[in-house]
This record gives sequence, C-alpha cells and structure tokens, in this order.
Amino acid sequence: MKPFAYVKPADVEAALHAAATEPGAKFLGGGTNLVDLMREGIEQPQTVVDVTGLPFDTVEDLPDGGLRIGALVRNSALAADPRVRDRYPVLSQALLSGASGQLRNMATVGGNLLQRTRCLYFYDTTSACNKREPGSGCDALDGFNRSCAILGVSDSCIATHPSDMCVALAALDAVVEVRGTGGTRRVPVTDLHRLPGDTPEIETDLAPGELITAVELPPAPADSRYRKVRDRASYAFALVSVAAALEVSDGTVTLARLALGGIAPKPWRAREAERLLTGGPADEAAFRRAAEAELAAASVRDGNAFKTSLATATIVATLRELSQEGAVR
Repeated sequence: MKPFAYVKPADVEAALHAAATEPGAKFLGGGTNLVDLMREGIEQPQTVVDVTGLPFDTVEDLPDGGLRIGALVRNSALAADPRVRDRYPVLSQALLSGASGQLRNMATVGGNLLQRTRCLYFYDTTSACNKREPGSGCDALDGFNRSCAILGVSDSCIATHPSDMCVALAALDAVVEVRGTGGTRRVPVTDLHRLPGDTPEIETDLAPGELITAVELPPAPADSRYRKVRDRASYAFALVSVAAALEVSDGTVTLARLALGGIAPKPWRAREAERLLTGGPADEAAFRRAAEAELAAASVRDGNAFKTSLATATIVATLRELSQEGAVR
C-alpha cells in the first residue's frame, strides 16, 4: 500500500473542502471496499477523507410515509430497523443477503452505493481492464466470464455491479441526495450508476468531490421481496438477483416494480417487464412473457449464457411468490 494523507473533517463543509483541495482525495466510510482496493494497488488515493464523524447515521420518517436514510447508516442497522423490515422487506432482505455479518456491521449505505465491481480481471493488475486502466482492453470478453453481465454491456466492459442493496433501492424508486461545493442535488438511484459504453472507468453520475449524504425512499408498495441466486449460501455475489414489488387487484397487476442484479454493469430496472406486467393478469404465463421480453436484449458469452434462463426463472419465481402472498391477504 502506498503512503497517503489522512484527514477527518469536523463538519460537512470541511469534508467538501478537503475533497476539493487535497490532491487525489477519496472519501472513506466503512472502508470495506476502498481499503481492499488500496491494498491491491487498484485505488491509490493521495488523501483519504474520513467522513465517519459526520451526522449522517440516522433513519428518519418522512411526512409522506417514506424514509430518509443517512449515508453513514451501517448496513446491519438498516436491515434490522423495524420500519425497513415491516415496510420495505425487499431492502432488508437484500442487505442481509450481502456479504458477512462482520462486513455489514462496518459497511455504510453511501459506501455500498459506490462499491466497485468484483470482476476477476479488475482485481488482477496483470490483466487488461478498461475500467481499471482505460484503453488497455477487457480480458473478460474472451476469458472467464461466468459472473459477467449480459445486459447493458459494451465491447469495452462486461463487468457486473456487485451491490444487493442497490438493486432493492432501484426497485423502490429511491432518490440519492448528493452534496458538493456547488450545493445539494437529488439523483434517482436508477440514474446514479452509468453503463460502460466507451468509458467504463466513469461509473457514476457524481462529480469529483461530491459526497452522498442520504437516500430517500418514497412510501412503500404493498409487498416486496428480494431473491438472490448464488454459488453458495452465504458471502457470495449474485449470479442473478431480483428485487420485486407487486400489487394485484382481482387477479390483475396494478403495480409492478422490478430490478435485477448480477446481470448488468449497474442495478438494472426492468422497465419493459414492468410495462408488460402492469394491467395484465397475475399469472405464471404473463410473468414469463414479461421476463423473456426483458431478457431479449441479452448479449451473452460462452461462460454466462446460462444467466438468461436463470434470470427468467428467478423473475417468474419471485413474482409468483408475491402474487400468491397477495391473494391470501
């Protein structure tokens, strides 16, 4: 690990000033991703700005029935919050399916939003990776690509976004509050992360020095669920995951929100599937048609072609479970 300067600002203004003026500055929250990347020589900040002392560690009710979640709320605390467990089960389930208990105790909401891909070639500094070293190529294209993306990919990058929490937030229409030296702005979480295109090294909509301060959730849908398919039962990244919310009245879908993980370079909001589901029958045939339509644009490699059918089956199973639960109520 290369030497770096360490700064712990006393307030938000000092943190933003440090990020804007200190050379090569990076914000530090729980450190569960950044510190790993620094140890591997992938991230090499000249200055680490520790924001853990800032007042962003609470969960508050909003007047409209939603929630405001501070960026420094730990993943374990958020998953255990009674309001999240009761009103937003998809978020609690997603958090609990991510990483180990020890990591969840350290990881923050803001850091989770900004965690970087776990692509093998991104972590291997001897391999070609456009995300790590722009213009070097992408060894995953013809290499070991079992875990790689099938939607939203480009010839420059097929890495997947690793977060479970972000998939749930995408399905919930969450909004991210961001603060910089120019003021505060609000970004829908579905717009926060960028697809790779020709610039896979640019991963988010954030400007240099901007700090995530909170995430806001609108009022919760009637019911929601997170389903994750992975190689082992714990501490593994998703091959495919589904965050879904479904409301059904007299056998007809009145609301459908669907986001997918493990298959794209960003949390993937399944807009086409939602369009086909809404106003249609809440039955297995309709669920399958919607899933297949969403996956129709998949661009697969030899190692990850199985994800198309796996994602379809996972979407159908998740929607089936939600529709059956709704029918019982």
